[in-house]
Amino acid sequence: MKKTGVDQDGSAVIRPRRQRILADLTPLRTSVDYRRLWVGQTISWLGQAMTALAISLQVYDITGSAFSVGLVGLFSLVPLVVFGLYGGAIADTVDRRKLGIASSAGLCLLSFVLACAALAGFHRVWLLYSIVALQAVCAALNNPARSSMIPRLLPPEQLPAANALSSVTTTSGTMFGPMLGGLLVGFWGYQAAYLIDAVAFSASLYAMYRLPSMKPDRAAGAGAKRASVLDGLRFLATRPNLRMTFFTDMCAMVLAHPRALFPVVAVVWFGGDAQTTGLLVAAPAIGALLGSVFSGWLGRIRRHGLAILLAVASWGTAIAVFGLTRNLWLGVLFLAIAGCSDTVSMVFRSTMLQAATPDEMRGRLQGVFIVVVAGGPRLGDFTAGTVADLASPQLAITGGGVACVVAVGLLALKWRRFARYDARSPEA
Repeated sequence: MKKTGVDQDGSAVIRPRRQRILADLTPLRTSVDYRRLWVGQTISWLGQAMTALAISLQVYDITGSAFSVGLVGLFSLVPLVVFGLYGGAIADTVDRRKLGIASSAGLCLLSFVLACAALAGFHRVWLLYSIVALQAVCAALNNPARSSMIPRLLPPEQLPAANALSSVTTTSGTMFGPMLGGLLVGFWGYQAAYLIDAVAFSASLYAMYRLPSMKPDRAAGAGAKRASVLDGLRFLATRPNLRMTFFTDMCAMVLAHPRALFPVVAVVWFGGDAQTTGLLVAAPAIGALLGSVFSGWLGRIRRHGLAILLAVASWGTAIAVFGLTRNLWLGVLFLAIAGCSDTVSMVFRSTMLQAATPDEMRGRLQGVFIVVVAGGPRLGDFTAGTVADLASPQLAITGGGVACVVAVGLLALKWRRFARYDARSPEA
């Protein structure tokens, strides 16, 4: 069955109904380079998720300490935050294709080192921590380069669809990668997960190798030889719409991010156990994946700023209601709604960042994006845990959700232009 719609240029087109509901695959059909990049990233992301679980299991196997396992996250977070900004600056200086190849090759080599060490029986925690830190450095170089390429491969009207497809990659990898990693480690040992991850990176390397040169556009940059992190931050300070994409995300992640409290509420509220905790952790990811799969309608939205405000407010509302319910399946439903709202917010935030940023600044703004995405949830864990200890888990969760909605409303009143942002004439 077909429906009549309006294309980006205002002309009438006929689209199958399924394309109006399911994820828009147009970017994969129209751009061979983007298709290779997406497929390579999907495969390598799955491999990295397998490796992340395998490293955590190996650290616990060596030390028997939950604290030591927790340090894995710290050794990953700090380099990612520190080098995220500098990785973006480098992506605005060199050929992004070459930077993507080099960083992907680095990740591939590190996985081979892990596999060789496991095969040789060299089980040392310091080696695992070192590899995790180096992986974070490579990722901090790779992500801004790869994200900055997408607007060069696709027309602006296809960016929402491309970002929805990126969400499919991350959420499916986050959900299924650890499951596969656990099976591989259980049957064939740590080396199996590491070797498969290393081989998986060949897809990403091949995709990068087949791309054309991706030197930053210096038409407006006066031929600068060196991109400064401070220049990127100064640029962001003068662009209220772009700043709002970061502010709104921080409202959701810092004020209303209850992940750290799931083990507590699983037992106290729902009378459950570790399996209940796993269900609560999985619920937002399931909602995010469903939001990505059924994202075909996002391409018809023009008011990206307004969509972000509504999506973040929906996240906060869903989290607040979750804090009030004591029925497990109802709670899972609202967490899934929150995850779906987060996908909508992410798609439009990424699209605005790509469309309203000049090419010579895209790497640095993507670096800031990495820092916010990596650091925001950790700050949210700290905030939720602190409020729960000082008051109660319910206040931390429901109060955090309400605070998120109020904060987004105040931001919308302060910067009214953000709600009027129109994708047909993007303004930073």
